[in-house]
Amino acid sequence: MKVTKTNLDGVLLVEPRVFNDPRGFFMETYSKKVFQENGIEPELVQDNHSYSSYGVLRGLHFQVNQPQAKLVRVVEGEIFDVAVDIRPGSPTFGKWTGHYLSSENKHQLFVPAGFAHGFCVTSKTVTVLYKCSDYYSPPDERGLIWNDSEVGIDWPVKEPLLSEKDTKYPQLSGLNLEEMG
Repeated sequence: MKVTKTNLDGVLLVEPRVFNDPRGFFMETYSKKVFQENGIEPELVQDNHSYSSYGVLRGLHFQVNQPQAKLVRVVEGEIFDVAVDIRPGSPTFGKWTGHYLSSENKHQLFVPAGFAHGFCVTSKTVTVLYKCSDYYSPPDERGLIWNDSEVGIDWPVKEPLLSEKDTKYPQLSGLNLEEMG
């Protein structure tokens, strides 16, 4: 696996080594040893599976009290995957990074705890799998509005399909930073 740092400390692009032959391909998508060698320490305890159609935007989500690191990958289709640094006191607070993850490029994105995470679908449909370092906790669920002008994410989909809750999240300046530790 090739692990590359992004412009945000702790967010890593993971490129599995893919073995292709006439039958198809094989790749290792997770190795605790390789991850530890690259500074990825949290134990991943929950797998999530998401299916969406073109133009769907999910996020930007995070949890307080039980923050989750995530390892995100696409099984079919393509997404533009985004992490926003919301760690109080971080030198890159409010900055974002975005990467195309697809079934073709087989890249993965590791998003540490302390980041808001979301993605938009750029293919007809997509199947996304992601591992989390903590369990989903509805009382701890929070979000950042997807089109926050303070953050300025350059989403490839300009009029996304959103859940009702994703339309009601605050801007970065409206987050309760004390709640995030």
